Amino acid sequence: MPALSRSDTSVLGRWWWSIDRWVLFAVVGLIGFGYVMTLAASPSVAERIGEPRDTFIVKQVLFLALAGALVVAVSLLSERELRRLAVVGCAAALALTAATLLIGVEIKGARRWIAFPGFSLQPSEFLKPCFAVVTAWLLAEGKRQPRFPGMLIAGAILGLIILVLKSQPDIGMLSVVVAVFLTQLFIAGLNLLLVGVGFACMTAAGVGAYFLFPHVHNRVTHFLHPATGDHYQITTALEAFGNGGLLGRGPGEGEVKNVLPDAHADFVFAVTGEEFGFLVCLAVVCVFAFIVLHSLLRARSEQSFFIILTISGLATSFGLQAFVNMASSLHLIPTKGMTLPFISYGGSSVLAVALEMGMLLGFTRQRHHGAAP
Repeated sequence: MPALSRSDTSVLGRWWWSIDRWVLFAVVGLIGFGYVMTLAASPSVAERIGEPRDTFIVKQVLFLALAGALVVAVSLLSERELRRLAVVGCAAALALTAATLLIGVEIKGARRWIAFPGFSLQPSEFLKPCFAVVTAWLLAEGKRQPRFPGMLIAGAILGLIILVLKSQPDIGMLSVVVAVFLTQLFIAGLNLLLVGVGFACMTAAGVGAYFLFPHVHNRVTHFLHPATGDHYQITTALEAFGNGGLLGRGPGEGEVKNVLPDAHADFVFAVTGEEFGFLVCLAVVCVFAFIVLHSLLRARSEQSFFIILTISGLATSFGLQAFVNMASSLHLIPTKGMTLPFISYGGSSVLAVALEMGMLLGFTRQRHHGAAP
């Protein structure tokens, strides 16, 4: 790939010289580390539930390969094609998310998945990136055409998403979607007081969820009062970080994956801490932070209001998902079943994040040569 000449006018050549290669390399690094953690964490989990050792490995290798191809394919699209993809994707993801209430598989009291042969799909994962792009487009059109009710339409779509996610229930996903929406409103120039009111309403909704949803009540209570309830998972995860120390116990030498039910998914960061140590965990955090901060800095140099809002929404969504997973593992916030992008096991999450990163690379790519090739 680096051997391509700047004079190469092929689709691949123009893509290579117009893509944000720093973010691309960071994404490739996360996908590669996802392979490593799949090999480290998943065999023990598979054996514990009575499956062949390589069950999760085979699936995740396939998902990560598809994710890499999806990142490249989506980043090749033009701005108009990306926008259309987001609109269609948002409508389809919202319809499928609503369908989970009727035909979804119930796991741990929530209906978030639709079962297909060989895997389960969580449609709400695809709502995050697609809705962020749709919101950016609506807000930008509202700025360009004052009579166009872009903010009202975006708010109405958000209302539908809130209704569906609340019914599943998936309060964590709902919180991320609303936080990204409010961030985009703030960047769009909404009065700071109104943004504050929005976050106050979000806080009030969180308090309401504490009293209305038993699983939210339990998680928050266990977080605030460590002496009560079952803290087995988080206690074991924290012990894993302690056992790993600075350099880790070595690949394959960790024990947390043998006892934690979600060691390959929600608590994969704890497996990373035990086997590879604090320094590797810090490096992972830095890669996520780099992608988010580098993208936000790139947004500052953009001329298109739509592109600015889009990059900000996608980067915020990506960063929040990574933060929630890592902070949960470290007991900095109440536990939430949210995957670590590209590293945790999960086909829906990996493909949705790949779509998100492909869109981010595609929109920042437009910055180099104006109209898309």
